[in-house]
Amino acid sequence: MDESTERAVRRVIVRMYENLSEPLTIDEMARTAMFSKFHFTRLFERVTGLSPRRFHSALRIQRAKELLDATELNVAEISHTVGYASVGTFSSRFARSVGVSPIAYRRCGGFVSEAGRDATEGSTAPRAIVLGSVCATPAGDGPVFLGLFANRLPQGRPVACTLLSRPGLFTLTGIPEGSWYLVAQSLSVRPGSDHSRTGPGRQSVGANGPITVHHNTTILLADVPLRAACILDPPVLPAPVAYAVNGRTGARQPGRRAAPLPGRLVGPTTSRERLADRSRWQRAA
Repeated sequence: MDESTERAVRRVIVRMYENLSEPLTIDEMARTAMFSKFHFTRLFERVTGLSPRRFHSALRIQRAKELLDATELNVAEISHTVGYASVGTFSSRFARSVGVSPIAYRRCGGFVSEAGRDATEGSTAPRAIVLGSVCATPAGDGPVFLGLFANRLPQGRPVACTLLSRPGLFTLTGIPEGSWYLVAQSLSVRPGSDHSRTGPGRQSVGANGPITVHHNTTILLADVPLRAACILDPPVLPAPVAYAVNGRTGARQPGRRAAPLPGRLVGPTTSRERLADRSRWQRAA
């Protein structure tokens, strides 16, 4: 991608961040990029994978997540802060993007205890398995959330997901037939906290897809390399699932055990375990 085009898109995204509480039209974005409206929209989608409107909306929801996590503002105040005139509209958009309502997101500390399968509810068709490996960045090798989603912008409930204790081999099971995008996101651990949280400015991300899945098959993926997230990356909106990671878990509701999602905790600690996993994968394939 041409550097001047990337710089233009970066300028627009910076303006989006600066205008989360105010409407921002395509005409205004195009003027910021110094392109015609139609040319700008095509270029923005080519660079980010999303339309300008969807990217701006994703940034608003991501900011709402941060405010729910780090402040005592109520849902109505947060709705207004991120540019929604209607609390109802904000709540429904948040739930559709994150997978839980704003109140539930705050109550569960940014994690969900269970998730359904949006695209496959009630289906009895044979399911597939996706196998692969997440490669760490030099910056660290902490917990990593992986999910399969129907669109480039990860939102809502994944059709399958898992939480790795660190980058390494993973297995996703129970996957329905279709075309899916695999998204990986590192999770940081706050000092003094027992809970893994997404860490703004410290995240690593990775992706693979679209992955075409046929029923009752096993797909062996190439590596999914993590890289430092940059301003051109759309935020990963869905709340991670509460899995045990190195003896700890994500946030859970008092008195309830976190229900595992499709997938499993992966993170073999020895070379023998890793070789055993790889051998099982090769036999399955």
